Amino acid sequence: MMHITQATTKQAFSDIELLADTIWRDHYIPIVGKSQIDYMLDQFQTAKAIENQVQAGMSYFIMYLDNAAVGYFAIKPEETNMFLSKIYVLKTQRNKGIAKNAIHFILEQVKIKQLKGIRLTVNINNEIAIKAYKKLGFIITKPIVADIGNGFVMDDYEMVKSL
Repeated sequence: MMHITQATTKQAFSDIELLADTIWRDHYIPIVGKSQIDYMLDQFQTAKAIENQVQAGMSYFIMYLDNAAVGYFAIKPEETNMFLSKIYVLKTQRNKGIAKNAIHFILEQVKIKQLKGIRLTVNINNEIAIKAYKKLGFIITKPIVADIGNGFVMDDYEMVKSL
């Protein structure tokens, strides 16, 4: 049985930090390299960094399958869309409908907040995720290149799913 819990405690932020370390290293090192992942984890996915993001309006959620944490996501309402900042599932738990259930949960939040849809960014070389997002009804709207510091850039596509 899958369920989703909002992360609001230091323990939950630490749990996400551990999930991020495992998932990001497994999935993204082949895409962007170890040095960029080391930098991004340190800058954006430590328990303290997550706590700071939550204080700035981001909401983090942990996804559970049979009471085991299997992934997480983060959302933040914008003017017209819900920004899906992160959605990650452990490699061993993929293709079980976990991310699809999370997207349905997020769509409910979009309706509650009376927004138009979900907006996200995805690395242009993350073909698995792009294919999954398209299957869920997202469309690519534009490329985005963003400097994230330390000589690294995020080379992404913006994707949107409208209600």
